[in-house]
Amino acid sequence: MLSVRPKVAELAFQVFGRTLHPELYRIHQTRRIERTAYDAKIDITNCGHVITWRASGVTICEVASSANQPLPQRRQLLNKPLRGVHNERLKCHGGVQYRTQFQLEPVSPDLFWTFQQQLGNGPTEGLLHTFDSSGRMALGALSYIHVDTRCRSMLVQAIHTFPDDYAIVKVESVFSLPEA
Repeated sequence: MLSVRPKVAELAFQVFGRTLHPELYRIHQTRRIERTAYDAKIDITNCGHVITWRASGVTICEVASSANQPLPQRRQLLNKPLRGVHNERLKCHGGVQYRTQFQLEPVSPDLFWTFQQQLGNGPTEGLLHTFDSSGRMALGALSYIHVDTRCRSMLVQAIHTFPDDYAIVKVESVFSLPEA
């Protein structure tokens, strides 16, 4: 089965106050995190990523995917097209906070290929997945997710490349509990 990316014009960024069924997307890489105060699951999917973070009875699920991906509407907290630069913040029950910055950055072909090569050969920590070529370009897209955990917070940095569009999606999200 091919694992290629959708076009960047089809991308959406959504946040839910619930978990999503894994049958809704194709998972390529997964990492589970268990800390005393929270647990999380990070997935690289066919369209981007899904991060599910749970703590103190609160669930936050961040999804970078195709707008055409059939996702539920129930308990949807945020739904934005993945274009330009966005800064979002949510305050949840019990003092739980979520903040994110995401952007779609179109770049020149030369800059794109330099970035793609450095990303594919660089990081040794985190999740990295190389997608199949769409046929138009020789190399496939890349997704890289780095996670930094603390006792009461988690920082996630995700990068997704889109070779057919010479575009890079960058997402930085922080999930945190109030100080004890």
